[in-house]
Amino acid sequence: MINGVVHPQKNKLRLMKMRKVILVMICSLFGVGIYAQKDSSMVFKPTQNPIFTHKYTADPAAFVDDDVLWLFTGHDYEGGQKGYKMKDWLVFSTKDMKTWEEHPIPLKITDFKWATSGDAYAGHVMKRNDKYYWYISTNWNGIGVAVADKPEGPYKDALGKPLLTNEDCFASTHSWTCIDPAIFIDNDDQPWIFWGNGVCYYAKLKDNMIEIDGEIKKIDFEGLEFTEAPWVHKKDGKYYLTYATGFPEKIAYAMADNIEGPYEYKGILNEIAGNSNTNHQAIVDFNNEWYFIYHNGGIQTDGSSYSRSVCIEKMEYNEDGTIKPIVMTTKGIYEEE
Repeated sequence: MINGVVHPQKNKLRLMKMRKVILVMICSLFGVGIYAQKDSSMVFKPTQNPIFTHKYTADPAAFVDDDVLWLFTGHDYEGGQKGYKMKDWLVFSTKDMKTWEEHPIPLKITDFKWATSGDAYAGHVMKRNDKYYWYISTNWNGIGVAVADKPEGPYKDALGKPLLTNEDCFASTHSWTCIDPAIFIDNDDQPWIFWGNGVCYYAKLKDNMIEIDGEIKKIDFEGLEFTEAPWVHKKDGKYYLTYATGFPEKIAYAMADNIEGPYEYKGILNEIAGNSNTNHQAIVDFNNEWYFIYHNGGIQTDGSSYSRSVCIEKMEYNEDGTIKPIVMTTKGIYEEE
């Protein structure tokens, strides 16, 4: 205090402390405890689904790197939205599925100068050649790719233009068809990209991860009613294609012996996500457990189809390789205290 006036810097510090206390109280109320701040990152210990309640998260993608699970999400602007308002992406990490660290915002839609839509839609991150590549949707501008030296970023536009556009989606006519990229690297080290709305497209990627290698194709099989959100994973020599179907969306899946098929429809894996018209899954094997990561509108009371939240359930297989149905729960993977 100088001459009876609180110094501006001290006042700023007081406000920061007050905000942190309020955030802790809010997160404790809704089942998420913030117990430490690490540099500009925040550390959480969730106790139930949704696993993050201080921000609205959607469209999860996950992979494991050096015994750390990295979770990348979209970011719905706030609660009670009437439409999609998404301007950046978020990144979290965990070593044990119990304690999560939120890292500084790694990527914004404004980092893609060509993305005039201004929409930061679903993405997918994959490691290749000691670099990390983030494939993102922009609504009607196409799919872009950013690159970083670390999984937490920061990321920068790798091409200065889209990797894929509506013109590549030869079997579609609507403007938002070129969305929801998903990357899979097979045992032979060949990277693939899957994407689409209404039609499931796929293609090989070149080793540099920023060019399509060869022909763009689409997946068809009996029983396929594809909406969006493709995801490919592999277990015991079998390829699994999961995807959103119908609207409001459920998650369905199919299996194949080859990544290009033919795929056999296996049924509904996950039912409608509560008060969210959309769902979007990530499937990952971590510490010898399989996890199904998805979103719903579960934050009370402002969660909705446009203010979504990421949740996690364990995923189990039957003896024949089919997947047991995923039931959404509040408890999720967290044991009751």
